[in-house]
Amino acid sequence: MIRIVSAPRLEHLESAATAARECVRQTTADANEAFGEHVRELYATTDRAELAEATTSEVGAILKRAMEELAAAQQELLLKDIEIRRLREELESETVEGQTLTVLLHYGEPHTIYRSREDAFADTAVHGKPADHVWRPRGERSARECEWSCEPFIYDAASNGFRRAFMPAPVPVGGAA
Repeated sequence: MIRIVSAPRLEHLESAATAARECVRQTTADANEAFGEHVRELYATTDRAELAEATTSEVGAILKRAMEELAAAQQELLLKDIEIRRLREELESETVEGQTLTVLLHYGEPHTIYRSREDAFADTAVHGKPADHVWRPRGERSARECEWSCEPFIYDAASNGFRRAFMPAPVPVGGAA
């Protein structure tokens, strides 16, 4: 089969080819621009993902430390709660009637209250008296003349308070007995 192509037909084919090349060039440019945009978006997304991963690791470490501190605080709170309950039970179970307390006096002024004389004596080591200090009775001296002295007190239910364990002998006033 022989085909005869005329000059106008050739011009038409050349213009169609030129238009097709222009269309290919435009499509290639658009495709390259779209590809570049996708690559930039991919890099931005990757950066955001890496930042999120780093932040997640950091927050995880902070949360772990916070949970450890919380557990320690809860343990301490539990121990204190147990100690408070024990002390309350001890306080409620003890009969207070006849119980002796010792008041440590510094030049006659109350300084501290202790459950026993031994505790009071041991504490004076902190205040300048040696731990092996020999305690002597105050005798006739007033409490204000002694640097450190201990006075025992007994709970008196009738007065709902404490009284001295050893009451001084009453001194007759004006010869009356």
